[in-house]
Amino acid sequence: MLKVTHLNVNYGESHVIRDISFDVNEGETVAIMGRNGMGKTTLFKSLIGIIPAKSGSILMNGAELSSAKSFERVAKGMAYVPQGRMVFPYLTVEENIRTGMEAAPNADIPEYIYGTFPLLNEMKDRKGGNLSGGQQQQWVIARALVTNPKVLLLDEPTEGLQPSIIKDIAKALNKLKQERGFSIIVSEQVLSFTMEIADRFLIIEKGEFVYQGPKESVDTKKIHSYLTV
Repeated sequence: MLKVTHLNVNYGESHVIRDISFDVNEGETVAIMGRNGMGKTTLFKSLIGIIPAKSGSILMNGAELSSAKSFERVAKGMAYVPQGRMVFPYLTVEENIRTGMEAAPNADIPEYIYGTFPLLNEMKDRKGGNLSGGQQQQWVIARALVTNPKVLLLDEPTEGLQPSIIKDIAKALNKLKQERGFSIIVSEQVLSFTMEIADRFLIIEKGEFVYQGPKESVDTKKIHSYLTV
């Protein structure tokens, strides 16, 4: 599905991502965890094409994407939910979701999206700026899903959310993955959330992976040690 090999990324003058390699299988959820400033967001922005890679390979279903523009990566099946949600407060919920449908602006929003997030259907005419953080997070995920992705990138989706909303989002993501069959790469600092959704864990420290393992044998104490100062 997705294979990243010897990826190096600079942010300004800093060498942030250092020769990273990993792969993601079809239908698999991989959690990339680490403290702030360790390179998670830079990695995600490089995968989607916002920040260019200095070197390395990004293959998705055999297609090389390391030099592709962001819209070309979306066309190949990659979708990105950025940290901080990036909503349009003066657009309605439905209008916000439709911003992800530039290739088919007159198409209907897929029924499964409102089926997964019924609250969005109830609030589709409400201005985005009037929704809570949890409600906004649901709709930015919905905005990414309308592109029918093969790989969904989620950058710190639980940031600023209360525990009950985090559980709802975990349940929705597991349901979507099972029904739609896409892969998920999620960057996070909340271990309880990733334990609910992830099949495999990668820990990033100063731009390098320092620990990895499947959920069944993951060392939660070791992961916690990398998440605390």
